[in-house]
Amino acid sequence: MSLENIAKHDASRWLELADQARAQVETRLFIDGDWTDAAEGGRFETIDPSNGEVVAAMAEGTEKDVDRAVAAARKAFYSGCWSRMAPRDRMATLYRFAELVEQNAEELAVLETLDMGKPISDVIGVDLPLVSETIRFMAECIDKVDGAVTNTASDAMHFILREPLGVVGAITPWNYPMLMAAWKFAPALAAGNTVVLKPAEQSPMTSTRLAELFTEAGGPAGVFNVVNGMGEVAGRALALHHDVAKITFTGSTEVGKLMLQYAGQSNMKHVGLECGGKSPQIFMADLPDMNAAIEAAYCGIYENMGEVCNAGSRLLVERPIYDEFVERFTAEGQFAYQPGQPLDPGTSMGPLVTKADQRRVLGMIDAGRSEGARLVFGGDAPEELEPGAFVNPTLFADVNNDMTIARQEIFGPVACMIPFDGVDEAIHIANDTIYGLAASLWTRDIDKAMHMVKAVESGIVWVNTFDAGDYTQPFGGYKQSGNARDKCIDSYKAYTQTKSAWIQLSTP
Repeated sequence: MSLENIAKHDASRWLELADQARAQVETRLFIDGDWTDAAEGGRFETIDPSNGEVVAAMAEGTEKDVDRAVAAARKAFYSGCWSRMAPRDRMATLYRFAELVEQNAEELAVLETLDMGKPISDVIGVDLPLVSETIRFMAECIDKVDGAVTNTASDAMHFILREPLGVVGAITPWNYPMLMAAWKFAPALAAGNTVVLKPAEQSPMTSTRLAELFTEAGGPAGVFNVVNGMGEVAGRALALHHDVAKITFTGSTEVGKLMLQYAGQSNMKHVGLECGGKSPQIFMADLPDMNAAIEAAYCGIYENMGEVCNAGSRLLVERPIYDEFVERFTAEGQFAYQPGQPLDPGTSMGPLVTKADQRRVLGMIDAGRSEGARLVFGGDAPEELEPGAFVNPTLFADVNNDMTIARQEIFGPVACMIPFDGVDEAIHIANDTIYGLAASLWTRDIDKAMHMVKAVESGIVWVNTFDAGDYTQPFGGYKQSGNARDKCIDSYKAYTQTKSAWIQLSTP
């Protein structure tokens, strides 16, 4: 069923589909083109965070299962069934894969919402269209990326080839389960690699279904494998595996550093990291459109429950407009995103992914209060939605950049408004962080904008907008936000390696 058709479903229809999905969840691992139980028989529960109920008991993969998946992926890679497939044939398979994602959108959307609480309207309006778009874009790269022939002396010829790396291990987060997985498996597969995916244990259900759809599209067995399990067991085993050529990871900075250690402890595999941020939105007094700026401010932190790596969580506002900004943000943003049943298409904010995350975010809010920030609204959980893991949209004003809520990634719907005086102080505050994933700045002065674009230490800088872009835009950060660049042609290239061939010719 098409995305356009399922967008017409009401809450009762989605609840009906959810009941069906619970009864039909495939709980096994997907290895070598088929479903399989975990070698040691372990299980872990995936929980619906909107009500605390168990959705399914998933097979819990361990080192043995990672070994099986990597062996299948390695065998498939060296067989050439995918890595040496004609480029246009590989493209056709990925195009069919994207079509199957859209045809199965109803099932995938329900599973995603049950798994991590994302509002169903966001899944069908944002996530799923971008998953199929990612697959198609990376497929299009296959015959667009080429090598090179260099200028040499007349008695030699030198050319540079691009070749796939081999087995790619992908470890993905729970905030965008399908989309973040697609940002990794799509370029890896397009470049001719084989993949072992370890999704977050909080949101595993859609990943195995995606791998099955790849096989249905004509992808050879063993090319796309999924091992569910705990990060400290299955994820660690994948990152340490000597037959994995690259590990690509999105998640916390703490675990990202472990990925680097595991690469050094094993086979010096390639490592691609995207490790979050504490993104500033800088609002200068001469901003061109206050209405657009206010909307960007609250959407940038409250979308997806604030569970976004590049969430605009630090709102730096120049003092001449500070009081007005706080007032208008409160009037417009306080009720723009309201927690509710995520299977209701009218809901704009779902629960956090777990009760533990709810407690963590509420603890960060308590820290903001105790350190002297002014709580303007929110700061609590909606009682009527207990036992779900909900947190109300929250705004702190008069925040100092030394406060805990300004320095640590909250990963929840908590905005921190920080006043500043002038460009230099804005740049200093923006850069005073271990992170550097994204930033935005708002000014009508082009000279000021260009100066700040160059001065802000961030992999992405938006001017007079926030979170805009397309697949020509690399997504990745500076400093401890990581070293990867996703969602672009450079992402495809990052799953390849170059080979230099120097041919000595006979003298004529």
